[in-house]
Amino acid sequence: MLSNRARGNRGRGLLRGLVILAAIGVWLAIGAFGGQAQGSLSSVQTNDDAAFLPASAESTQAAALAEEFTDSETLPALVVAETSDGSELTREQLADVQAFADSIADAPLEGTSGDEPRTVGDLSIADPVVVPSEDGQAALVVVSLDAAQASEDVGADETSGSELAVAALRALAAADASDGGLAGTGLDAWVTGPAGFVADLVSAFGAIDTVLLLVALGAVLVILALVYRSPFLPFVVILTAVLALCLAGLAVYHLAANDVLTLNGQSQGILSILVVGASVDYALLLVARYREELRATSSPYTAMRRAVRASIEPIAASAGTVIVGLLCLLLSDLSSNRSLGPVAAIGIVAAFLSATTLLPAMLLVGGRRARWVFWPRVPHAVGKHSDAPDAPEPVDPTGDTVGDPGGDTTGGTAGDTAGDTADDTHVEVAGHGVWSRVAGFVGRHDRVVWVVTAVVLAAGAAFVPTLDANGTGDSEVFLTQVDSVDGEEVLTRHFEGVSAQPAIVIAPEADADAVVEAAEGSDGITAATVVTDQPATAPGMPAEGDPLVVDGQVRVDVTTEAPSDSQAAVEAVADLRTAVHDVSPDALVGGAAAERLDTQLAGQHDLRVIVPVVLAVILLILVLLLRSVLAAVLLMAANVLSFGFALGVSAVVFNHVLDFPGADPAVPLYAFCFLVALGVDYSIFLMTRVREESLRVGTRRGVLRGLAVTGSVITSAGVVLAATFAALGVIPLLFLAQLAVIVAFGVLVDTLVVRSLLVPALVHDVGDRVWWPSRLGRGTRAPERAVTPSSR
Repeated sequence: MLSNRARGNRGRGLLRGLVILAAIGVWLAIGAFGGQAQGSLSSVQTNDDAAFLPASAESTQAAALAEEFTDSETLPALVVAETSDGSELTREQLADVQAFADSIADAPLEGTSGDEPRTVGDLSIADPVVVPSEDGQAALVVVSLDAAQASEDVGADETSGSELAVAALRALAAADASDGGLAGTGLDAWVTGPAGFVADLVSAFGAIDTVLLLVALGAVLVILALVYRSPFLPFVVILTAVLALCLAGLAVYHLAANDVLTLNGQSQGILSILVVGASVDYALLLVARYREELRATSSPYTAMRRAVRASIEPIAASAGTVIVGLLCLLLSDLSSNRSLGPVAAIGIVAAFLSATTLLPAMLLVGGRRARWVFWPRVPHAVGKHSDAPDAPEPVDPTGDTVGDPGGDTTGGTAGDTAGDTADDTHVEVAGHGVWSRVAGFVGRHDRVVWVVTAVVLAAGAAFVPTLDANGTGDSEVFLTQVDSVDGEEVLTRHFEGVSAQPAIVIAPEADADAVVEAAEGSDGITAATVVTDQPATAPGMPAEGDPLVVDGQVRVDVTTEAPSDSQAAVEAVADLRTAVHDVSPDALVGGAAAERLDTQLAGQHDLRVIVPVVLAVILLILVLLLRSVLAAVLLMAANVLSFGFALGVSAVVFNHVLDFPGADPAVPLYAFCFLVALGVDYSIFLMTRVREESLRVGTRRGVLRGLAVTGSVITSAGVVLAATFAALGVIPLLFLAQLAVIVAFGVLVDTLVVRSLLVPALVHDVGDRVWWPSRLGRGTRAPERAVTPSSR
């Protein structure tokens, strides 16, 4: 009999070992393939505003018609040079510029081979043209790249042709005059134009693959080391996050490569941060529960089974809330926003799978000796315990339940209620002295706490209208000095009427003169020229020949006073549309500034449509999860107030501390989706625990015990998530820096204020009625009983 039982135990042990090894093996394979895909995500990015607009946008329609007026679409790279001392160019310097232009065709594209384009000339559709400025202080070299060829990835690193061409032009300009460059000639040169801006934008996003991820993981590692005080466990959690990111990267790469979704640099950065933050948050909750269960049983397998079953519901509810909230972005008019929803949802799914499959497997490596991962603070079974497979499962869905005499920051004491007083204004939970005192303070002053907290949050939210989210120009997107922005400023200063990206008007031939007159009379416009059958020397400049007519329509290139990439140009194009439509209702206004205008209008539309839908969907989820209408409404109100506070305070910081020029409409939209969904997560973790406690001891005592028990682990999770979003600030782009500030600050407010003070105080003050209309709202609950390891 005993030998049969021993053989059965060995058989079960062998099966467990095989399952653990299989799970780890599958995830390592995912890491091998997914790591390569993650590193190649930049190659499937699309960062062109025009690619994100719907087909119904006016600029999109204008762009389609404008292609008929050229044999091939061009991507201009403009090299502008001026004297270092501001004087007029000498004949010798003009000759140096011409020599530079003559050398461009042979400038090599680094890393290309075989049948791929080898030089800038291979990507050009015309010879470079030198245009001196009227003031004699600068010269412009127009390099017309074939847009189709320039967009293709070439070379060993699969870099776009335009990026290689811009790099070649900048390298040539920095070379000595004897090698065809401009060094030593007394001239300063910049490469700008559409090609220059795209290259600088891609370069800024280049840090996503390495720097961003390393900064985020480094910050998380430090926090985990402080939380766990173990040399091993933080690395186990970090590996969980890294492999989750590999899975997400593998899925997103193939979807983007096959044009199923559109991936831009912003979405890629958000994906990395979201996966790391969510994975670690879920891991913190699971590890906290597992650690507690190890004190209730001598078997790590039993402890893990109980921990997973106890944690799976709140983790799944959290992941589901974020996924559903982000999928509401599918309602956006912009493909970049629509794709962020699925991209981020894929990341959350990967984080959930990794935390609930890979992490348990790694924590069980070592079998009966699996506790080693917690060294030097190894949890051991204490008192009466049960390893029986059919032992009742724990009811605690979030935190730990056995006190940690060593003061573990993630330990908990749901069931260990030694010293827990019988009234509903005090609580003492062993191992949670700090959070017990916080809970007691909330219990004694509930109404004062929630009223004062709500007033402070409302005061911060009052500054939301000061956030200028009407859009920014390309030159304002960069937080560091870049070549294309500097070059655009020089171009505007010396070449009136020349635009790197002129606005385009497609109008009936009969309306051509009226359109030109209306455009030239519009505010912010310096020139309007009809495209002829002869090429212009530079974009926006008049050319000889007769007007080019295609299907009864003409094209008019319009140059704005402000650089075409600026917000001032966008406003000028908005006025231009009004003026042109007044004289030619069938005319279409497009071009880079018009595309940015349409993008901003679509972003404002998305705010009006998506925000209410997100609120309604998450409210419904909360009602179903908590089985209470009132509790769900209170949680949503608290989190919306928290979002308003974060956005209002951030607006003050942007306007008066960081002196930012404004914000894209997508900034408050993204911040809302992330903060409301992620903020509700922490309330879900708290309230699911509070409901469990309320069933036994009533709502007022239950909320205090729930706060005391979950305080440390949820706070740790919030700090981790805030740190990962703050890492977005290492990318020198305005959009990501603003998103980093709003979300990181907002997560801390949600964690430290809303979940720790506002929500518990509200629930304590309202009492059992918070669960209306469920039976618990009428004060119906199970009789309180002592909780022992075996009964948990």
